[in-house]
Amino acid sequence: MEYSFTLNFKLPIAAADMDELVERLGPSCNDGLVGIGQPGRLAIDFTRDAKSAESAIVSALTDVKHAIPDATLIEVTPDFVGLTDVAELIGVTRQNMRKLMLGHADSFPSPVHEGSAVLWHLAPLLEWLRERGEYSIEQPLVDVAHTAMQINLAKEASQIERRVQRAVLELVA
Repeated sequence: MEYSFTLNFKLPIAAADMDELVERLGPSCNDGLVGIGQPGRLAIDFTRDAKSAESAIVSALTDVKHAIPDATLIEVTPDFVGLTDVAELIGVTRQNMRKLMLGHADSFPSPVHEGSAVLWHLAPLLEWLRERGEYSIEQPLVDVAHTAMQINLAKEASQIERRVQRAVLELVA
């Protein structure tokens, strides 16, 4: 099955020769479109054939880290989304998504960030929309969103101090 996702990386300052980095990625990442527009950043849009979303994303991460060992993963997408992003993915308007959010405040997934921009993890939103039975959402998108969320959460959780983790888990369990 084909899975589409993006890996975003921070590059070491010494990695100034972007052409050379793209060349190193070529052999193992030929199913990816490399973006190098922002200095010190690398984004690769993959469409990878694999038995699962997890194996597609993990193999792509492995391939990039093998080619550029000093690259630091920033984020796997699609994961963090606003209402406009979700609306585009499922083929409705942003206003429709806002109506759903306001009309189902008790069951609509909670955002992970509220501020000038409100962000959600995509996977719970897709699952919520599927449960409603009104939207056709392809399984590969659901699988990629779930795996991207898991990898991003694991990456962030690795920075939590053990004592803080224990205290927080006691409060939220």
